[in-house]
Parts: sequence; structure tokens; C-alpha cells
Amino acid sequence: MTSQTYEKELTANDTGETGAHQAGVHIPKSQTDLLSFLPPLNPSIKNPDAWLEMKDDAGVVWRFRYIHYNNSFHDPDGTRDEFRITHMTGFFRSAGATAGDTLVLSGTPGTWQYDVSVRKPGQLTEVEMSAPVRIRLRGWQRVY
Repeated sequence: MTSQTYEKELTANDTGETGAHQAGVHIPKSQTDLLSFLPPLNPSIKNPDAWLEMKDDAGVVWRFRYIHYNNSFHDPDGTRDEFRITHMTGFFRSAGATAGDTLVLSGTPGTWQYDVSVRKPGQLTEVEMSAPVRIRLRGWQRVY
């Protein structure tokens, strides 16, 4: 399998700049490629999750929680049905991430080994410079 890369332009909510309590970076359910890139979560369990270990450019391994908030399927008054990656605040602070920067996730599907970085506006990685096509996916895009 070949490596895949996904990126998302960060918002002030993502990076904590608004001061609001944000429960991580949102992944729309329509992003089926990205969701299948991440470990499978069992929808029959309320709020299933998995811990992701992602290595940054300096070789530091960060642990993020990938979760499907799905109480709409388990509680009579439940309203949530959304995927998020949480516990990213420390990484964002370490990377100096601000709104307008780009979160980059990459790895080989099925290995559950990932790399993570933050790119400032105008910077491109080696993979991105050689990528012939980019597809915009509602805030997330996959680099081919």
C-alpha cells in the first residue's frame, strides 16, 4: 500500500484561540476515505474510541484520541453523531499552530502508524510538491 496524506486548514476553534471548549478537530462523516484511513470504531458501542500515536517532524510521538460521539444511537435524547480527533492541544501549542495553518496527517492505511505536522501558510512538504492532484473534501483534502 502507498502512503496517504490528509490535510485540514486549522480554525481558531481547532487551535483553542477562541477560548471556547472545543472537543478536537472534526472529521465529517462524508470523509469516508479519511475515516477508513483511521482505525475502525464499533458503532454498537456508545462513543467508541481509539488512541492514535502520531510522530511529528522532530520524532516526538503524540497520543491523540479518535472518537465517534454517537449518543444519538444510544440515548433517547442523544443528539451527537460526529467523529473527532481530540487531545491535540499540547501538540498544537508545541508546533505553534494558529488559525490558517494546515494540519497534515499521513501514513499507510491499515498499519495504524501515522505522522503529524503543522504547516504554515506557503510551506509545502516534499510529498505535496510532487502531488499532481488535490481533492478538496469539505475542509479536509487528500493529497495524491
